[in-house]
Amino acid sequence: MEIVKSSRHGKVIGSFGENIICNWLSRSGFEVIIVDHTGLDIIAYNPLTEKRLGITVKSRTRILRLEEDSVNIFSYRKGKNDRKKLLDACKAFACEPWIAIYVETSKFADIYLTSLNHYDTKYRGKIERAIDAWKMKNKYKEMYREDVDVKHIRIDFQEVNWF
Repeated sequence: MEIVKSSRHGKVIGSFGENIICNWLSRSGFEVIIVDHTGLDIIAYNPLTEKRLGITVKSRTRILRLEEDSVNIFSYRKGKNDRKKLLDACKAFACEPWIAIYVETSKFADIYLTSLNHYDTKYRGKIERAIDAWKMKNKYKEMYREDVDVKHIRIDFQEVNWF
């Protein structure tokens, strides 16, 4: 099925991404809440480890032939510093900074969750860029699959009776 985005799809997919991340964390034993704070979307507390995660969520819908486009995580363009916003929010709420990515195509969706520290160490690279991105080419998806510090869920879509 071809994806045709509505005029409010950006808002819809953003909210959906936050909610599906909360769902999977909740069913994994975390206490979770969606927060409306600059740089921070979810606070998740694991009562077993007593760790509190401050999570920024990036959600995207990829149309045909753009499925491997990277997902922008942090922008530093035009004086922005999205990374600093997450770090400041995590400091204010005593959280460890994490990133979550929800990317859907017409056939499946992938959810990724990892600490900012792990992303920086293994995937960010040393060169300063205007954008930090989560790469979605097959080579990177295979790396994520093999990385125990990148939590990953794949959801396959099967249309049974839809428009």
